[in-house]
Amino acid sequence: MTKGRKTTQEERVEIVAFCIEHGKDYPLTIQTYEVSYQQIYAWVRKYEENGIDGFKDGRGRTRPLEELSEEERLRMENKILKAQLKDVEGDLLLMYNLAPFVSEAFEFILPFFGKSL
Repeated sequence: MTKGRKTTQEERVEIVAFCIEHGKDYPLTIQTYEVSYQQIYAWVRKYEENGIDGFKDGRGRTRPLEELSEEERLRMENKILKAQLKDVEGDLLLMYNLAPFVSEAFEFILPFFGKSL
């Protein structure tokens, strides 16, 4: 089990971006950043539910997102959006590469169902 460590908001954004970019590969993210599965999962879930505001830590005195400059806030959001785009591009590439096999399988199965499909 990975021992927890303190992270900044910027680190959390980087970790979530990495995790999303790699198709939510939590073991790889744990190995790369040495943060627990539970913590990474919670950050990803919070981001998916609340966007960039999900990184706000309600405990103690941290630098609130409201105190971030517009440039810093956009930079954080941009990093995650780029990661999501890479993840979707990877999915599309996989679908594109599998399309011929799916088409062949469909052509093979279609005669067994007649014209009902």
